[in-house]
Amino acid sequence: MPATIDYFLTCASPWVYLGHDAARALAARHGATLKVRPVNLGEMFKVSGQVGLADRPAVRQRYRLIELQRHAEFRGKPINVKPKHFPTNPALADLTICAILADGGDPMDYMGKVFAALWAQEQNIADETTLAFLLSAAGFTPKVVLEKAQSAEVAEIRDRNTQDAIAIDATGVPSYVLNGEPFWGQDRLDLLDHALTTGRKPYSADIG
Repeated sequence: MPATIDYFLTCASPWVYLGHDAARALAARHGATLKVRPVNLGEMFKVSGQVGLADRPAVRQRYRLIELQRHAEFRGKPINVKPKHFPTNPALADLTICAILADGGDPMDYMGKVFAALWAQEQNIADETTLAFLLSAAGFTPKVVLEKAQSAEVAEIRDRNTQDAIAIDATGVPSYVLNGEPFWGQDRLDLLDHALTTGRKPYSADIG
């Protein structure tokens, strides 16, 4: 039976950007489905103990810049490690993805455009005009998606995704969850690939 992989993400993460195409390719190789689930990363941080970038020690901030360059080169992705519009509020962009999903659409190509807009093209993904342009470029009707994105129904989808991510111990983004086992980080895709290839049983923290 084809696997389903929960794909927890937020549009402001460079790691989501760097792993997006690789995750799609991995899923395609295995005939698996990526179940896209935007989350509120700030709420996840409250549980995981992580802190925002500005509150991290300087040594970790410097090392992050090295890692971003390293993984961008490895993935063959252009990146500006200090983009003009970052930090930013990804809520509306995340909610547009939820809105597309709520209407039965496929947001994958649009997501790639949003991620690249922030991390490679110096665009402001918190701006409705930017998102409208990206929605149109991906084949969606901007007015319809943006209106739905600001509805209570769609906000509830993102909130539920966030709570589900917390419950499964997916402590950051991107997180890919296979059979209840979280794989946190685009640098864990090789391990996810191995799990899919071997069909092994999922690992769990419940070993006592």
